Amino acid sequence: MERLFQVRARGSSPRTEALAGLSMFVAAAYAAVVVPGQLAKAGLPLGAATTAVLIAVVLATAAMGLFANLPFVVAPGLGGVALLAVTIVGQDGVPWGAALGMVLLSGVVFLLLTVLGVRDLLTRLMPLNLKHAISGGLGLYIALIGFRDCGLVVARPDSAALSVGDLSKPAGLLALAGLVLLTALATRRVPGAFLITMAVVTVAGIPLGVTEVPDHLFGLPASPGPVAFHVDLLGALKPQYFPYVFAFFVSEFFSMTGTLLAVAGRAGLTDADGNLPGVRRPFYVDSVAVIGGAGLGAPSMTAYLESSAGADSGARTGLASVWAALGFAALLLVTPFATLVPSAATAPVLIYIGLTMLGSLRKVDFRDPTDAVPAALTVATTLFFGNFGTGIAVGLASHVLVKAAAGRFREVPWGLWVVMVPLGYYFFTLVP
Repeated sequence: MERLFQVRARGSSPRTEALAGLSMFVAAAYAAVVVPGQLAKAGLPLGAATTAVLIAVVLATAAMGLFANLPFVVAPGLGGVALLAVTIVGQDGVPWGAALGMVLLSGVVFLLLTVLGVRDLLTRLMPLNLKHAISGGLGLYIALIGFRDCGLVVARPDSAALSVGDLSKPAGLLALAGLVLLTALATRRVPGAFLITMAVVTVAGIPLGVTEVPDHLFGLPASPGPVAFHVDLLGALKPQYFPYVFAFFVSEFFSMTGTLLAVAGRAGLTDADGNLPGVRRPFYVDSVAVIGGAGLGAPSMTAYLESSAGADSGARTGLASVWAALGFAALLLVTPFATLVPSAATAPVLIYIGLTMLGSLRKVDFRDPTDAVPAALTVATTLFFGNFGTGIAVGLASHVLVKAAAGRFREVPWGLWVVMVPLGYYFFTLVP
């Protein structure tokens, strides 16, 4: 185990990795319910989609642990799933087989850029201030997800503004109580603080009607046959579908890169420049996962933000990913269990992690406006657009433009000037 995962060499232990892996699994288990539900809206059979998603998550997460030796859950990204189910299939009437083909094509581009070293080159070219801002922006985004999931924050129907939710509902109050409990446990450095908090809130939510106990927990999974390998690659090659392929590529590229750097930095795995040594390995995993996931019927595979629950629980190696993969494998036999943990139980974890990630912003050099403005825009637009990948794209583009406007051309690597071409296309044709 030490030769494979270097557990002790990275300052961890098998017990810590196991607890952290289970924390990642519980925090991300909702994907087993939410993603198939979204895909069902696009016409995919719910049972087959659920099995396909779980198989894809198990294989990709295990690969992230065994090949890349990193603590990440890899699952279908909700943004990409919504783009496929709601926009491409639901609104534009594209057959779901062709939509899966678009995702597969974006994965092929991912893989080619990884083989050529373009993805890790761009990661190294990314300014250090933006890397710190990415972590802060991701933190705010994670916290917002937690507040929204438990109903503490809601969107006002008459405007685009957010407002305080109904504080009389038990879900929000349970989440706040869970946040207090988690903070106390974390302060006392109690092992498994995330798991304890989620378990306590889940049990407390039963009499309050927040936790829905399924009628049965065990059952054989449905066959993935109706969705697996039903990709219409030729249908996806139509010229009018190119913007969709590009949309999948850009959003997944920056989301994966940002999540990887932020969570790895949280786990203490990045170097002084904010880079992740051996970054090409996780890029290979996510590239192949996008291709294989699309083939199985699980689109837009990416590293999950909830992986930060593992990093904060002490995960430092891929052994945590293996434990998380085993958790998702168990769901194949107890799929209803994924519905047992309510959003009110995972919300305290997301809020706590998100708020503590804001500490990375103190490393941003706010004395230099050409560094401060792009960093602040990265954080702000992540929230404004509700898309982490778009926030990073804005940060990169603004960095180049602000430096150029200030006459400091030499501070912009040539590679970032090249990136401005696809970014310009992305902003002017795809961002609503």
